Amino acid sequence: MTDWRTAPPPLPSLCRGPEPARIDNVLVGTASWTEKTLLASRAFYPPSVTTAEQRLRYYARHFPVVEVDATYYALPSLENARRWAERTPPDFVFGVKAYAALTQHPVEPLRLDKDLQQALPEKLRREKSVYARDVPPDVLDQIWLRFAAALAPLESAGKLGYVLFQMPRWFIPSRESDAYLERVAERLAGFRVAVEFRQSGWMTERRVPRTLDFLRATGLVYVSVDEPQGTAGSVPPVAAATSEALSVIRFHGRRVETWTRPGVSTTERFRYLYRPEELRDWVDRIRDLAGKSRQVCAMMNNCYHHYGVENAKDLAGLLAAA
Repeated sequence: MTDWRTAPPPLPSLCRGPEPARIDNVLVGTASWTEKTLLASRAFYPPSVTTAEQRLRYYARHFPVVEVDATYYALPSLENARRWAERTPPDFVFGVKAYAALTQHPVEPLRLDKDLQQALPEKLRREKSVYARDVPPDVLDQIWLRFAAALAPLESAGKLGYVLFQMPRWFIPSRESDAYLERVAERLAGFRVAVEFRQSGWMTERRVPRTLDFLRATGLVYVSVDEPQGTAGSVPPVAAATSEALSVIRFHGRRVETWTRPGVSTTERFRYLYRPEELRDWVDRIRDLAGKSRQVCAMMNNCYHHYGVENAKDLAGLLAAA
């Protein structure tokens, strides 16, 4: 039997009115507005909406927040940040994923700025991917500086909601990890930095208070997650606020069979359409976070076809009705 949550979807009309999904201080959105299968589905953007500018303007009619995913793969550009700020309403905000080198993921040297490529040792320039620990300190310093500088147009426009540091599964709880997150907070002082763990050890029942106290003391935002449970790396769905300014929740779907399987594409990993009752479980928790932080961003990362935008509208409707 075909599983309705993972089958190719019909093409429903998702245009349920142009009002953004904003419920009091809760902003609901998705983790991408240009994901390939969303564009191919033709379920959200009208046929006349074909350019990058048109898509972002149309998206912003329906949602008050979005994440930028491309900044994980390559350093953002000042010009793109200016365009994003210009093409969205005054109260629209962006979550921006930190560049991979900053979250201890491998990066592709060919995606670096040309001068940074040339500053790498010849051996590293020939590699398909390299880790930040192998990059010369002066090059890494430039990466930090350029990443932050490129976000200036969003920050000055009041549209930089948060910078997302999605840490890898090998980023385990340790003194070294704590020290690294402290350096992140120092490097990006003035920005709201949100930290998402992909290693379950950070949020075991015994360690939860220590992890949350550390983030609170360091000025970092804990990213609450809804993700597949039952794997060695599953982070439990703990809803917690560590900042009076902001709370973030990210919904990754619950497709257990692909969550930790090697070689699975991101499209397949997050291909999951939430049932209304699964989203309803979060309504009270989101309301609780909204009473502890001035702003809450609830982000759908189940970016496959129309799943993310449909579930974002579903969640906004449930919150509005609560």
